[in-house]
Amino acid sequence: MADELRSRAAPLRMRPRRLVTADPALPRDVPADTEAVVVGAGVAGVSAAVVLAERGVRVTLLEAAPTLGGRLGAWPHTLPDGTEQVVEHGFHAFFRHYYTWRSVLRRIDPELGFLAPVGGYPVVSRRWPAEDLTGLPVAPPLNLLALLARSPSLGLRDLSGADPAAGLGLLSYDRATTTAQFDDVTAAEFLARMGMSERARQMLFEAFARSFFCNQGELSAGELVAMFHYYFLGNPEGIGFDAPVTDYLTCLWEPFTRVLEKHGAVVRTSARVERLEPDGHGWRLEPGGEALTTRNVVLALDPGALSALLAASPRAAATAPRLAAQCGSLRVAPPFAVTRLWLDRDVAPERATFSAVSGEETLDSITVYSRLESPSAEWAARTGGSVVELHSYSCGAPDAAAATARMRAELAALWPETADAGVVHLQERQEATAPAFPPGGAGSRPGVRTDARGVRIAGDFVELPYLAGLMERASMSGVLAANDVLAEAGARPEEILGVPQRGLFAGLPVTPRPDGPGLRIARRARG
Repeated sequence: MADELRSRAAPLRMRPRRLVTADPALPRDVPADTEAVVVGAGVAGVSAAVVLAERGVRVTLLEAAPTLGGRLGAWPHTLPDGTEQVVEHGFHAFFRHYYTWRSVLRRIDPELGFLAPVGGYPVVSRRWPAEDLTGLPVAPPLNLLALLARSPSLGLRDLSGADPAAGLGLLSYDRATTTAQFDDVTAAEFLARMGMSERARQMLFEAFARSFFCNQGELSAGELVAMFHYYFLGNPEGIGFDAPVTDYLTCLWEPFTRVLEKHGAVVRTSARVERLEPDGHGWRLEPGGEALTTRNVVLALDPGALSALLAASPRAAATAPRLAAQCGSLRVAPPFAVTRLWLDRDVAPERATFSAVSGEETLDSITVYSRLESPSAEWAARTGGSVVELHSYSCGAPDAAAATARMRAELAALWPETADAGVVHLQERQEATAPAFPPGGAGSRPGVRTDARGVRIAGDFVELPYLAGLMERASMSGVLAANDVLAEAGARPEEILGVPQRGLFAGLPVTPRPDGPGLRIARRARG
């Protein structure tokens, strides 16, 4: 495993790395009396619960909401014409290098037949022509050379004006080095050091940075560099992605509930855990005033809910002061807003199914759901309309209605045919549940294992030993939490694959060029 952590993104070719190996010398299943309670049924909690339940752990999965899913949650919704639809928290891209999450998804569909390619990944702007980031080679340096050759936003002038340390830092991701160099710097400061034109920054980096629910001035440059490596420079699958062909409730959460119950798990919704307290050699939880006791707990909550739970659990906080301090320092990202519009007409045929948006104050992405999933497509075919979702990842509007008004105005400027479209119905929401990754935050967040024996933490904000992002970080944390329970029970871990954990130039000696600006990679001595 150590070799996999040291491995760089190989030039010209890449492959997934085996980060955790399933030890065949250990038994697959746990002793019959092993049990666990998983709190939170988003991607992280369900990933943990599925792995544990299929290994023989008696799992109780508790979810505060009426439905599973967390930020991938979905629930029934009735339109004014009586049509039954399912609405969601917003579009999510299922990237092909989400190896852990896809492995968990194969429990409900071994062939992943419910996923289909979305197509291109255009970044659209009022000021400049759209750019599509898909179709590039997957390995460095070919992906960078192809981007340079293809992108009208990025030219030799941008590269020649860049701060060499920042440019090399982008190509040299290494957890310890990148954190030391860039964690205290904001993403905005880092991008300014890159010396790129306003067009290059907006079209190639702004939309990417905001997709992590943070503004550039509030996001650690270390996190930006890590995610740029994870999604682009160190991604063996390329930047293309898939999405479900139907709603998340139908293709994800109902099938996961059936799989869990088949393995004997108890799935309870509308069961908010009010308190966590030590109880002998285990823990006592209180979902809705009821009491449960267990030796193994996985807390798979969003950062705000986790902080609130520890604050309401003084005895647990006293037992685990490090965990209490880490939870107390967690920060929640600005609110995100999602508005789904049922329009009385279609958008222009050339519009992409999914578009990232750059340069707008509020609108960050547009998804034409009537070209993405079957229920929306059926409604559009029957009515002649379309279903369009607008997403603001870091929203400064005071409420959902104001966010909708701003996003609709910006949509009309980008896609003029929507300006006069009638809104048959809309569904809007705004909430703050995503994690923030502020400058200086590395090392302050909880890891999977804690100083509270038997308590594990899972979620897309958790400090992991391996590089991952968004849904994959959530799923990987859940599987690592499950692996910790399995290890204590003497069972083998679940295998985990990942991307190369270091950048192309990570660890190579770097010296200033003697003949002018820039840096030079020193040759290794042969011996």
